[in-house]
Amino acid sequence: MFDSLITNALIVDGSGAAPFLGSVGVRDGRIAAVGAERELAFAAAKSTTDAGGDVVAPGFIDLHSHADFSVQGSPAAETQLMQGITTVVTGNCGASAFPTRNLDMLRQASAQFDSVFDGEWSDAAGFARVTNSHRPGVNLVTQIGHTSLRAHVLGMANRPASPEEVAQMQAEIRLAAAQGARGFTTGLVYAPGSYADAGEIEALVRTAAEAGLLYSSHLRNESGQLIAAVTEAIDAAEATGARLEISHLKAMGPAQYGLTAQALELIDAAQSRGVDVAADVYPYTASSTTLTSRLPAFALDGGPAALLARLADPTERGRVAAGLAARFGYDVDPAGVRIADLGPVTGSDYRWAVGQSLTEIGEQLGCSPEEAALRVLAGHGAAVAIVNHAMAEADVAAVLQHRLVSVASDGWTLSAAGSGTPHPRSFGTFARVLGTYVRELGLLSLEEAVRKMTSLPASRIGLTDRGVIAPNSVADLVRFDPVLITDHATYTDPWQLATGVSQVWVAGQPAVTGGAVTGERYGAVL
Repeated sequence: MFDSLITNALIVDGSGAAPFLGSVGVRDGRIAAVGAERELAFAAAKSTTDAGGDVVAPGFIDLHSHADFSVQGSPAAETQLMQGITTVVTGNCGASAFPTRNLDMLRQASAQFDSVFDGEWSDAAGFARVTNSHRPGVNLVTQIGHTSLRAHVLGMANRPASPEEVAQMQAEIRLAAAQGARGFTTGLVYAPGSYADAGEIEALVRTAAEAGLLYSSHLRNESGQLIAAVTEAIDAAEATGARLEISHLKAMGPAQYGLTAQALELIDAAQSRGVDVAADVYPYTASSTTLTSRLPAFALDGGPAALLARLADPTERGRVAAGLAARFGYDVDPAGVRIADLGPVTGSDYRWAVGQSLTEIGEQLGCSPEEAALRVLAGHGAAVAIVNHAMAEADVAAVLQHRLVSVASDGWTLSAAGSGTPHPRSFGTFARVLGTYVRELGLLSLEEAVRKMTSLPASRIGLTDRGVIAPNSVADLVRFDPVLITDHATYTDPWQLATGVSQVWVAGQPAVTGGAVTGERYGAVL
């Protein structure tokens, strides 16, 4: 007898195979049987669900998430479950919640993620223990981030790592792997990770590869030097034998539109040489990051406190402003950089500026856009999140269609309501792909889109028992109507949940029923 049986389902099994009408039997949290409708429809089960011809697919796996910084404050993860996401992969862009000696410093450094840390830990095992105590609604996979790791070992100084410091970072990578982390990530545009040279990165990637970890990289440059940055990442993987994931592949700024084609060619060429490289993408033409990431590198030397000291010095403030202005018209459009959220008020209060662009803020203040940026940073402890409109829809579509590219959100907002204007990708990425790019535009088949959300990301991060509907796989499942599934979150009104997902099961247990989160939470740090 099955614990539960789903009948009359259009099964899209995650492999890329054509859908078929059938049934799925679940026992002890795993898929016990999958068959054509006539084979299982009348099998004995404690509970039976008639899917009414809706799609039943593996629970979606978000390969690129920052939920490690928000899950303890929003463990129900409504924004994820209502898209059909059952597993999020964390620690991306070099930012992870471990290792750390000081959670308050980590919280300050990660303020753009709406960081909520409720407990104490120093390493991957401690983070997992505390997070599991909050009973998350979705599963989490952890990775160790280079930016957090470098800050842990070297602090925020802009200098090369000594051999001893490299060895210490390598030891931390091995420890994280032993404690269950599945990846090592870099964010080479973010201080202090941006201070590392190629030699340091290669040494750490080699250690990660030896430990069996995936190497995921937010590239050193996503605009005019995109091709060089892709080459740097591939070179590190090729030299060390690492598996490489290029994070949220994009080309930023009008002068760079079309460069994604060359980047994809580099990926294909590396694959043909035997390099295990792939990428992921979110289906939006705006990114979301920290305002500090737009500043010249020297401005962040020493961390947020040092930046604020520079902004208080007229000469240094002028240098920072000039460095930011130099990017305008090249890879930063001040009219496209909008304030998404702000840290605590530490000076003048600019909460009125949330949702406005640097250009609009400057007009209201009677100053230049670069000066507007510095005033907002100084007023809120350098903790300012932005949404940056800088990409071409044609590039997004081309990357999304590539066979080696997974769907991923790069999001972190897990709660259904809150403050600020966060990026809509946290609320709608997976529903948007299925509604816009599959149903409306026809750029992907349904089965290919589901593969990019399930078995492909599972294979990248090493989840061998998730991502497909097959016997012995964990029964993380989603039921949705392919005609109705829709994202509703927008840049101006992001706090809107996706619709069209009627049921979600996490390890066979009902997390969404009747199109609403049940309130029961069955996730865990894997």
